[in-house]
Amino acid sequence: MCGIVGIIGGGDVVDSLVDGLRRLEYRGYDSAGVCTVHDGVLDRRRAEGKLANLIREVRDAPLPGATGIAHTRWATHGAPTTANAHPHATGEVALVHNGIIENFKPLRDALIARGREFHSQTDSEVVAHLVSERIEAGDSPQDAVKAVLPQLHGAFALAILFRQFPDLLIGARLGSPLVVGYGDGETYLGSDALALAPLTQRISYLEEGDWVVLTREGAQVFDKDNHPVERPITISGVTGALIDKGNHRHFMLKEIYEQPVVVAQTLRSYLRPVEEKVALPDMDFDLSSVERVAIVACGTASYVGMIGKYWIEKFARLPVEVDVASEFRYRDPVLLPNTLGVVVSQSGETADTLAALRHMKANGVTTAGIINVPTSSMAREVDLLLSTHAGPEIGVASTKAFTCQLAVMAALAVNLACAKGKLTPEEEREIVRHLVESPAALNAALGHDAEIQRMAGTIAGARDVLYLGRGPDYPLALEGALKLKEISYIHAEGYASGEMKHGPIALIDEHVPLIVLAPSGPLFEKTVSNMQEAQARGAQVVLISDADGLALAGEDAVATIEMPKVHPLIAPLVYSVPVQLLAYHVAVAKGTDVDQPRNLAKSVTVE
Repeated sequence: MCGIVGIIGGGDVVDSLVDGLRRLEYRGYDSAGVCTVHDGVLDRRRAEGKLANLIREVRDAPLPGATGIAHTRWATHGAPTTANAHPHATGEVALVHNGIIENFKPLRDALIARGREFHSQTDSEVVAHLVSERIEAGDSPQDAVKAVLPQLHGAFALAILFRQFPDLLIGARLGSPLVVGYGDGETYLGSDALALAPLTQRISYLEEGDWVVLTREGAQVFDKDNHPVERPITISGVTGALIDKGNHRHFMLKEIYEQPVVVAQTLRSYLRPVEEKVALPDMDFDLSSVERVAIVACGTASYVGMIGKYWIEKFARLPVEVDVASEFRYRDPVLLPNTLGVVVSQSGETADTLAALRHMKANGVTTAGIINVPTSSMAREVDLLLSTHAGPEIGVASTKAFTCQLAVMAALAVNLACAKGKLTPEEEREIVRHLVESPAALNAALGHDAEIQRMAGTIAGARDVLYLGRGPDYPLALEGALKLKEISYIHAEGYASGEMKHGPIALIDEHVPLIVLAPSGPLFEKTVSNMQEAQARGAQVVLISDADGLALAGEDAVATIEMPKVHPLIAPLVYSVPVQLLAYHVAVAKGTDVDQPRNLAKSVTVE
């Protein structure tokens, strides 16, 4: 989602502001802008599209000033135009905003009635006018912001620049992340530590409802009740070097190829290979008391939850519910005692999932979080943090975060099973051995990249593509379809194999490729039976299976992809590789923007 950078520096800051935006490109955006204050003037440059367009604007019309703010915008209210790009400015203030002001319409109407003139369609401009109105009435910047923040309903991270106060920045957060960075005679604001990495690693994370006054000497934080508070300064550990693609064409391909390493890193935190046991971090509650599990997530992470349901119910014999986070609160779920609530999020800032987490906590539910960013809002609020160790994921379409989340979910399922006395020590040892084998199996799956690339052209011309799977491979079929939709813009759907004859088979003809995920094992024959029903009606089948499966059922497929033979437990990790690579190569064949697909953002920080 949108990105914020703010700097009070010792010299011209525009280059550092733009560099910070470059580090936030991975979040997704459709316009960008920068504003500095110098000689009593708020001076802006804004541009539609990619950051290169803004860089061209700044190069053609240089922007001096030692204090400034910058923004990458993902459109919510108003089209992605230059007029709607941030920063928004009045005569007295300029600001950038992440999030949504839900009550902007009545606020805007009241401001217009008082004679204020708007120049954009955004909700964000309302905040600029509200603050400016107070400044024009004689308030100090601090008093103006303090008066305006309670009027705003929704989610926001704000950075505000003042024409008359060139040595001052004010930030605020409610529902959207914001960090303060501390330098030598300089102070910074950013959406995350990565944006500020080349400037400082000394970071404070603002808490919900905080607002902060920045000067060159440091920062004063106030809580939601306007009381001065101290927020601890931590060392972010984020490198100042820009993350690059190495010798890969896209970040997505690089991240697909990183999976054997990052899954191994993640499992290293949860497995004790010598004892052949699974261990979770220390916790303040007893897993043996858990009687049910509620998993909440969005998008790709929700498919991790669905696979987790199969694993937890199979091994721990606990009932599991999986909810899409955006629906969870609004159906007023029944949250019974001794429920473990599990949230899954790469960023740890996903607005719907964060709201669901807080709803569970407010109802007395013990929570755990499978999260990739240990300093994120969710990571700080869950009772048990289960970190993935995927490293920064830049491609908008999740790949390595997905497989690392699966690895952690498997560890949680096994630990729950042991706590409930449902696994013998020998059964636990066998599962650990299979999990230890998964990085090598992922690496073997990557060995089929070239053949997947060769067959991608047969999929690239399709208008519709269907994916089939049974058991844990059904959520993987959903994930494969989502990947294809996200980056190639081909309509795709995933189905449980047995559901084909209950409606979707009507879509089948010779123009519809059918991607079938069917590792050999107890569900293989049923899946192949459903596949053959589709083949009899002209479906162009791509069968993804191991050597045994392909020998039994691959003869009539238009293409096959051979996977290593693995235990059913780790099949979802291994079979994620071919569906990722297939989506990637189809998107490349179509010439789409693989890393930053249209209309999508990496971290969705608004509901």
